[in-house]
Amino acid sequence: MLITFEAASELIRGGKLLHIAGTEDLLKKLPKGNWIGGSAEYFMTKEGGKVSGELLFVTEFPYSNYAIKSYNTQNISQVTTDSFENGFSILIIPFDSAVNKEYAQNASKYEKMFLRNIVGWVSGINLNKSGQTPIVVNGSTSEVFTDKAVALHLQVPEDKIVSVGIINIFEQDTASPIIEFTEEGFSVKNCRVDGKEVALADYIAENAIDTKLPLVGDYSGNGINVAFKSINDGVVNFYAPVFKGIKYSMAKAVTNYEGLFNARIAEHKNTTAAFSCNCVLNFLYGELENKKIEAFMGPITFGEIAYQLLNQTLVYVSVS
Repeated sequence: MLITFEAASELIRGGKLLHIAGTEDLLKKLPKGNWIGGSAEYFMTKEGGKVSGELLFVTEFPYSNYAIKSYNTQNISQVTTDSFENGFSILIIPFDSAVNKEYAQNASKYEKMFLRNIVGWVSGINLNKSGQTPIVVNGSTSEVFTDKAVALHLQVPEDKIVSVGIINIFEQDTASPIIEFTEEGFSVKNCRVDGKEVALADYIAENAIDTKLPLVGDYSGNGINVAFKSINDGVVNFYAPVFKGIKYSMAKAVTNYEGLFNARIAEHKNTTAAFSCNCVLNFLYGELENKKIEAFMGPITFGEIAYQLLNQTLVYVSVS
């Protein structure tokens, strides 16, 4: 729910267990309590996509057994072992931080990663405002971080089942050549296109590739998006890392981004989400401001977490 600072503060003082998204300034002013938070100004609400620097998106949880923890690059791998076996963890990481890069590049190797329900998001800024810094907040200590992640670990009752879901409108274009990388990370210069080494920036320009569409990597039959961030001086920058040994292709063109996105969401209209988040690129490219997104409410993010870091994806958790 998108509420005022005063209403959020009252919930915190009442001892409620909360996940909160809002501006850096508002988050820093909230009282100490049982909550974690991350910076965001874009939201999914019952009324539709919203941009607000005055309101906070608050999700309340009914669970009595929980833990709030902070993580740096050295111990972020413990997020999985700290997670409850029957439950889920909401992890918030500041955008473009060292811990963001560490998690993005190595999460798949963490102990118990795919045996625990790890979801969350990358905190961000308003893209039309300067002077902002992505932050996360450990509300239990009032600590504000630009270089650490925070997690809310939740245990659900034994008779409940947790499911993690993603909605991804993209798939590999089978007519697109296979793209592979010999270097890993968030930024690359060269790649192999159908086995031939090329400068990726040149390949994009020469083939008039639409970088609103992501690269889609083939992970054992599952398509994982890597969204383009920028191209500067021959370097292609992404919102998530690319990896060696993964076969990528450009995503199949989407003629009606908004229509397809809403159609995929409609397939989940009976879903009750305990938590959800959606990518800022879906929000912008799908022109979702003031347009309803049935069944899913939460922050619009600079990266989504469903075990690993994802891009241009909606992530949700259901408890049934």
